[in-house]
Amino acid sequence: MTALARALAASGATLALLAVALGAFGAHALRERLEARDLEIFETAVRYQMYHALALLGVAWLSTRLAGPLPGWAGWLMVAGTVVFSGSLYMLVLTGPRWLGAVTPIGGVLLIAGWLLLVLAIVRSSV
Repeated sequence: MTALARALAASGATLALLAVALGAFGAHALRERLEARDLEIFETAVRYQMYHALALLGVAWLSTRLAGPLPGWAGWLMVAGTVVFSGSLYMLVLTGPRWLGAVTPIGGVLLIAGWLLLVLAIVRSSV
């Protein structure tokens, strides 16, 4: 396994671990404390975090099969996008400042860019 693949896989596994922990926290500790809309937002953050954690495991594997820097860039954009997207939603729900809602789309754009680079890496691949 390359250093890049190891780093992306470790990032994906860490994000998955945290998604499970935060999902349990939301289901057990926050269910009675949050408004329904805030709980929905929290659950969206957990879902997107888990989706992209699992995607990162795939990107780690693909980074060992596809030539060039695009798989690595795709993976790091997914890591950054997940942290910004889900992180801003967690902070919005748990700490309250509504301006954090304006940060969330930046994370979404990073995620979209990561997926786009992954598509390009696959399409350009000769494997």
